[in-house]
Amino acid sequence: MKHFFKTSLILLCVAFITWSCSDDDDNNGDGGDDSTIVDLALGTSDLSTLVAALNQADAGLVETLNGTGPFTVFAPTNAAFNTLLASLDDFSSLEDFDTAEERALLASILTYHVVAAEAFSTDLSDGQTLATVNGASITVSLDGGVFIQDATDTDAEVTSADIDASNGVVHIINKVLLPQAVIDAINATDPTTVVDLAAVNGDLSNLVNALLAADLVDTLNGDGPFTVFAPTNAAFAAFLEANDFDALEDVPVELLTDVLLNHVVSGDNPSASLTTGYVSSLSTAGEGGRNLSLFVNTDGGVSVNGVNVSGPDNTATNGVVHVVDAVIGLPTIVDHALNNPEFSSLVGALTADGNTTFTDILTDDQMSFTVFAPVNNAFTAFTNPNGNDINDILSYHVIAGTAAFSDQLMNMYVSPLAENGDGDNLSQYINTDNGVTINGTSNVVIADVVATNGVVHAVDAVIDLPTVVTFAIADPTFAPLVTALTSATPNTDFAAVLSGDGPFTVFAPTNIAFDNLLTALSVDMVSDIEEGLLTSVLEHHVVSGNIRSGDLTDGISPATLEGDNIIINLPGTGDNIADVTDGAGNDDIGIIAVDVQANNGVIHVLNKVMLPDTEN
Repeated sequence: MKHFFKTSLILLCVAFITWSCSDDDDNNGDGGDDSTIVDLALGTSDLSTLVAALNQADAGLVETLNGTGPFTVFAPTNAAFNTLLASLDDFSSLEDFDTAEERALLASILTYHVVAAEAFSTDLSDGQTLATVNGASITVSLDGGVFIQDATDTDAEVTSADIDASNGVVHIINKVLLPQAVIDAINATDPTTVVDLAAVNGDLSNLVNALLAADLVDTLNGDGPFTVFAPTNAAFAAFLEANDFDALEDVPVELLTDVLLNHVVSGDNPSASLTTGYVSSLSTAGEGGRNLSLFVNTDGGVSVNGVNVSGPDNTATNGVVHVVDAVIGLPTIVDHALNNPEFSSLVGALTADGNTTFTDILTDDQMSFTVFAPVNNAFTAFTNPNGNDINDILSYHVIAGTAAFSDQLMNMYVSPLAENGDGDNLSQYINTDNGVTINGTSNVVIADVVATNGVVHAVDAVIDLPTVVTFAIADPTFAPLVTALTSATPNTDFAAVLSGDGPFTVFAPTNIAFDNLLTALSVDMVSDIEEGLLTSVLEHHVVSGNIRSGDLTDGISPATLEGDNIIINLPGTGDNIADVTDGAGNDDIGIIAVDVQANNGVIHVLNKVMLPDTEN
């Protein structure tokens, strides 16, 4: 026997054979005292596949249903047959039921729709059992309409009742009924894939049609394993309406493909194995072609990006299907923030007092973003010690213009949206020596939550607006400078001074620059330098005001806090951005990095420690 219940895209793309019948488009048939049940079927365009099936099965079915009867026939529509045939492998039309065994199977299915008695809808009662011609039985349900229960989990609905014929009555239904014997035969001969499960579930017919339209049937009939979150027909209808599509055919194929693959996860994940957290869907609609993230929440049931699982654990040979009550949209950064309850404090802060600035920015699909998103505990622990405006703090967590995934991060400075009082974008220092840390205080605890317009990294602490001291402490390049500013100069509270309002321009020597100074002074550690001299040296690296690289001009000679002036010449020689002459007249000093912007000043990096004029 040919394999059944493995869906092939070809099946629904090839026209079903229509047998000689009337061109009448009236789905209710013409009826009449002389019309038999077969005559009614021949005169109803939406039953042409049923007629074709009766002829293909042969077994005298046409002659029988033209007989005296009486009969009650539950007649599946063309669409119902399409759905069934979409679940059968190795057939391109009904004509492929060409062996005696296959025609007998088809006849068994068809006779399961025939009752050897006349039963109008007024004769049916809830829970009534009707014996069919093939020896099995069907059950009537009147809960919310008229439904016929077969051996599957999905009932057929009577969509048009009481079509009177000379030898009985026809009720049109929206599903092909299957007896248990046929199901057992099918299951014994062919595995059931995740697509097969959808194909035999009448409430997932829109999903099957969508998979066919997006050419994804072969993919999901593959080895997998796959976990499929399958939207119901009602879910698809709501999706189309919400996005102003009149029909499934109106959805661009690329978009439809992205949406469908966003419902599929690699691996066989029954509901008992799902845990709260992020998984990656097969959709590559994420920024930079990355796989989109899905947030699975198992608190009080199972939801995926806020969509509830209503029918879990439909097991297939290549995975599992969980029926969901809505289409899972392609998530923006804002969607991810809304879907994860761990970001509820962040969402509250972003939208406080009806503020829409952040949500408007972060739903922009024309720009990429990186967001360091504090979890709820981070907001609880944050006391805002510097009294900074909360909106400025929130802006400091957003980098616009790029999606920086964890595999792209390194020890680096980036520029978030937040600005200082002069309108200069603040800097942010990222360190990847041990995980990912921002400004030395906030750690990434969940990386790479992929959205259509960027990426979210969850962090364990709110990142406050930085001072120049923040960067000195966070960046290991400045470790000797920090020692000099703190333990090596206990009589001057440089940390407090440089954490003040400022603004300050700090020319910060690197660790190599300090090493060279120690060698020149023949000492081992910064703390070995005489404190008074070291204090003067440090003050010689600080200038009042926020002097960015764009403010520098050739020959500018700002005064330092120590009292001596330095001279800056542009352009610099070699790799230097600018050359500097210190108070002692040393002119071999170079600025090698500029504009590390803090809220109270700016840092420019030097390759040598500057010395004041020790003779004045």
